[in-house]
Amino acid sequence: MNEVISKTGFPRAGFRRRLAAMVYDLLVTAAIALAAALIGLLILQLFITVGVFSLGNHDEISTWLQATAFGHLIFQAYLLFCITYFYIWFWSKGGQTVGMKTWRLRVQNENGHDISKKQALIRLVCSVFGLGNLWLLLARRYRLSLQDYAAKCEVVVLTKEANQHKNWQKLY
Repeated sequence: MNEVISKTGFPRAGFRRRLAAMVYDLLVTAAIALAAALIGLLILQLFITVGVFSLGNHDEISTWLQATAFGHLIFQAYLLFCITYFYIWFWSKGGQTVGMKTWRLRVQNENGHDISKKQALIRLVCSVFGLGNLWLLLARRYRLSLQDYAAKCEVVVLTKEANQHKNWQKLY
């Protein structure tokens, strides 16, 4: 298959490399969801301890969350926000998640600049839990997924030298 070279000189990423990065990022997202759930439960326990609200006739926070639709909805929305924030932050601040860095992928605008937070949100919504990448198998000519088209961006394969994530040093 012919490579599609972006305007920045890097080849656009194919399905298999994107899938590998998605699997890697799935592990990271699971860890983020677990950590966020722990923090959320600790905050809820603190609220119960200081008397902000009570569990009513429920013995544990988990049964209260499952029994009350509002509590369950708020907690799920909080976890979804944490996972969404992970993708939006990394895509708009350097173009790479942890999995993408490992597989030398970068999401960018056609001119090589980082995508905006709005583009990252559009990209995340249109990816439909990664199923938007199946578009690559149907339309191989341009090597763009459904979320690439919707957010007007591209995913490229970087060289080892170009894979030095500029924002990772700023985090520490």
